[in-house]
Amino acid sequence: MLRCFALLVALLAASVPALADQDLAKKLSNPVSDLISVPFQGNWDNRVGPIEGGRRFTLNIQPVIPISISDDWNLISRTILPVVSQEAIFPGSGDQTGLGDTVQSAFFSPKEPTAGGVTWGVGPVFLLPTATEPLLGTEKWGAGPTGVVLKQAGPWTIGALANHIWSFAGSDNRADVNNTFLQPFLVYNTPTAWTFAINTESTYNWETEQWNVPVHFLVSKLFQVGKQKYQVQAGPRYYAESPATGAQDWGFRLTWIMLFPK
Repeated sequence: MLRCFALLVALLAASVPALADQDLAKKLSNPVSDLISVPFQGNWDNRVGPIEGGRRFTLNIQPVIPISISDDWNLISRTILPVVSQEAIFPGSGDQTGLGDTVQSAFFSPKEPTAGGVTWGVGPVFLLPTATEPLLGTEKWGAGPTGVVLKQAGPWTIGALANHIWSFAGSDNRADVNNTFLQPFLVYNTPTAWTFAINTESTYNWETEQWNVPVHFLVSKLFQVGKQKYQVQAGPRYYAESPATGAQDWGFRLTWIMLFPK
């Protein structure tokens, strides 16, 4: 089913004229650009859990909304709301389907890059216990700092996004949250609105002293249907390192993004 859907999306992208330009694709490569977008990011993982017998599908709904707060500054709201379906991640755990915990970030970012061409943003990040099943979330409230820095030169974008979340309230029966997230990225945009990217979305758990390091190799295409602009993105993910309760080896990502340029 995954192969058929990916093929259908690829054929659709190839059959529609590339009406959007390279500049719009480059804005998508910038996490704090002044572009409203709504990504629906699907992630498939196998060999999940301590006996590597589980499977998990996570659909991350990730609206990005820039808000002009002055002549010189934007506030960029970035939300990650996961919808998760998993089975057999622990012996006897059964199946779970529902919402996971929400991560809400707010970046204060200058509207223009620095004299050296660097774009940056800083602000708070919050963990909201929105999970509908105990095995889908932490049952903790959390908060911490987040930041992003990048530079765009010609067709290239290089940068990194990071945050750290500490829990401060929630169930006393659940482990504390004390996690650092690191996302370095390298992106190349072509004049025909194709995008090639590599990134990691690494998390270090300071409580268990364990890394989770999925590496993504992604290809994207910007296109237009009627008046609506979209980007479709697909590629494998490889777990360079994973805790015993995490996924192992290879997974896959497929993302559909709705764009609302000014």
